[in-house]
Amino acid sequence: MRIRNAMTALGLVAMLASAGYATAAAAAPAATANSATETIKTFDGDYGVTTDNGFQLPAIPIQKVKPQFRRQIVEYKTDEAEGTIIVNTRERHLYYILGNGEAMRYGIGVGKQGFSWSGTAYVAWKQEWPNWHPPKEMAVRRPEIAKYVDGGMNPGLSNPLGARAMYLYNEKGQDTLFRLHGTPEWASIGTAASSGCIRLINQDVIDLYSRVLPGRSTKVVVVQ
Repeated sequence: MRIRNAMTALGLVAMLASAGYATAAAAAPAATANSATETIKTFDGDYGVTTDNGFQLPAIPIQKVKPQFRRQIVEYKTDEAEGTIIVNTRERHLYYILGNGEAMRYGIGVGKQGFSWSGTAYVAWKQEWPNWHPPKEMAVRRPEIAKYVDGGMNPGLSNPLGARAMYLYNEKGQDTLFRLHGTPEWASIGTAASSGCIRLINQDVIDLYSRVLPGRSTKVVVVQ
C-alpha cells in the first residue's frame, strides 16, 4: 500500500471557534516533510480487551476499522528528528517518527470544519486516564455537559479524553488547548468529528503515550 502526500509548513494557528479552543499565540514555522509510505508491519492483534490502571477497555472490532486506520509501521521519509509527531489531518493519520526511514502510523479523528488548526507545537505534559473539563463555550452549545466545566468528568470508559491525553503548547510555552487523546468512539477514527483535538483509538493512544517523552524536544507538526 503506497500513499503519497506533500506536507507544507504552516504557522501554529489555533482557531477561535464556538468549541471553545483558544487562539494560540505566535506562529512557529514547521519544517517541510515529504513522505511515501509502505506498510512494514501491522498490529491488528493489539486491539483486544485491555486492562489498564483498573479499567477494562473493550475489544475493538478491528475488522470494522479500515485497514489504513489501524496501527502499523510504515516507510516514511522526512527530515524531522526521531520522536517527532506529524499529524496529517487530511489523511487522518498520525506519524510517530521512529528513524531509519520508518514511522509508527495511527489512524485518527480530527476536528470538524472550523475547528481545525495547523502548525507546530510540543507535548508539554501528558496524563493517564485524565479528567475532562469541557470549555464554557462548548457547554453553551451542549447544556448537559455544563456540570463538567468546573468540576470535570472523572476518568472512565465514557470520558471523551479516553485512556490518555497529551497536552500541546506553543513555542512561547502557552497552552494551545489542543490535545492528542484517546476516545471511546472508535468508529469516529478516520472522520472529522471532534471539536478540534486529535483523537485515537484507546489502545493506540496507550501505545503512543508510552513512546512520548514530554518536553520541547517532542515536536508536533500538524498539517492540513
